[in-house]
Amino acid sequence: MSRPTFQIDNTAGPKVTRAWVLHPDIRSNPERRLAEHALAEAVSLAHALPELEVVGADIVPLKTVRAGMLFGSGKIDEFKAIFEAQEIELVLVDGPVSPVQQRNLEKAWGVKLLDRTGLILEIFSDRAATREGVLQVEMAALSYQRTRLVRAWTHLERQRGGLGFVGGPGETQIEADRRAIDEQLVRLRRQLDKVVKTRALHRAARAKVPYPIVALVGYTNAGKSTLFNRLTGAEVMAKDMLFATLDPTMRRLQLPDGPEVILSDTVGFISDLPTELVAAFRATLEEVLAADVICHVRDISHSETEEQATDVRTIMASLGVDEDRPSFEVWNKLDLLPASEADAVNARAARDDNVFAISALTGAGMEPLLEAITAELEGARRTEILSLGFADGRKRAWLFEQELVESETQSDTGFDITVRWTTAQQARFEQL
Repeated sequence: MSRPTFQIDNTAGPKVTRAWVLHPDIRSNPERRLAEHALAEAVSLAHALPELEVVGADIVPLKTVRAGMLFGSGKIDEFKAIFEAQEIELVLVDGPVSPVQQRNLEKAWGVKLLDRTGLILEIFSDRAATREGVLQVEMAALSYQRTRLVRAWTHLERQRGGLGFVGGPGETQIEADRRAIDEQLVRLRRQLDKVVKTRALHRAARAKVPYPIVALVGYTNAGKSTLFNRLTGAEVMAKDMLFATLDPTMRRLQLPDGPEVILSDTVGFISDLPTELVAAFRATLEEVLAADVICHVRDISHSETEEQATDVRTIMASLGVDEDRPSFEVWNKLDLLPASEADAVNARAARDDNVFAISALTGAGMEPLLEAITAELEGARRTEILSLGFADGRKRAWLFEQELVESETQSDTGFDITVRWTTAQQARFEQL
C-alpha cells in the first residue's frame, strides 16, 4: 500500500486531534464514485472541523464488505501499525459503518471511529448558530445515536425491574437507553415545533408583502454565499470550505428594472447526505418549497460537477420540490477555469435559455442572470377574474394587501375582481 495515497495540506495551523481518513472503494457497488474524488471530498469534510489535524488518508479497495469488521484482517493489522506509529486518535471512514463494525474496529485499532454520517453531524453541530439549527442538529444526532446502541459493554447486559415470575425479566439497559433517547427526541420535537410556528408567522408576515422569493440551492461549496453576498451586499460567511454556512439567510433584493424580491441562501447539499439530516432540515428548506424561482448554483470548475448536480436534484425531489418549478442553472466559478475552457462553458450555457455561466467572485455574467429572473417573475404573471361572495372578506382583503387587484365591480352576490398574479401567489390565495 502506498504511503499516503492522498497529499495532505497541513498548513492550516495547529490542531487538537490527529485523524486519518479512509475511503472504502467497494468494487461490487455499481454506483460508487471515482475513489480519488470521493477521498478528496472526505478530507475536505475533515478539514471543516478546526479541531482536527488530518495526518493522512487512504483509498482501501474492497471486493465486498466484511459484516463484522468492514475490512479484511490483513488491512486491519496494516492500519493498526500505521495508526500506532502516527499516534492517530480518530479514524474517519468515508461511508456507512454499522454499529458492530464500529465497535470492532475501535477495539482492534484502539482509536475513536466516525463514519461519514457521524462526521457530517459533527460539522453541523459545530456550525449551527440559530435555535432552530441547534435543535435540528440535536434531533439528527439523537436519531443517529439511537442506531449506535450495541452491547459493547457489560452494563448493557444487565436486567432490571422484574417482579418474580409475574414481572418477567425486566428491560435491558440498552432498551432503557433507547427509551431515554426517544423521550428526548419527543421533547426536542416539541421545542422545534414552537420555533417552526414562529417561522411560519414570519413567513405569513412576508406573504402580506408582494415580494417573490428567489432561492439559491446547490452542492456545498458551490459558491451560493458568495453569490448571495454579491447580489445583496450582505456579509454571510463565504469560505472555501464544505458547509461554511448552515442556517438560511434571507435579504431583500431590488432586481434591475424588475420587482423587489426576497433572496434566500440555503444550506448546501452533499452526496450521501444522512437521512437524519434530510428529515431534520426539512423545516429550514421550507423556503425552497415556497420559492417562486429556484437558482441551482453549480461549481462548474469541479471535476464532478455533473455528479454533484444529480445529487442536488435527488435531494430536492425527496424534499417535494416540483420538477416544473421555475428554475435556472447557475454555472459558477468561471474564474477558476482556463480561458479556453471558460469560453467553451460560456458557449454551452448560451445554447440553453435556463443556464447561465457566471463568476460570483468577479461579477462576470451577472446581468443576463438577473434579467432572466426578472423576465420569469414578470412573465409568469397572468390576469384572471375572481368571483367572491360577501362572506369572503378575508380573501378580498388579502388580494388588496398583495396589490394584486387591477379592477373590481360589485354584483348582487359579491364582487367580481380582476387580479394579476403568479402561480405561487394563486397557491397562497387558495390556502386562505
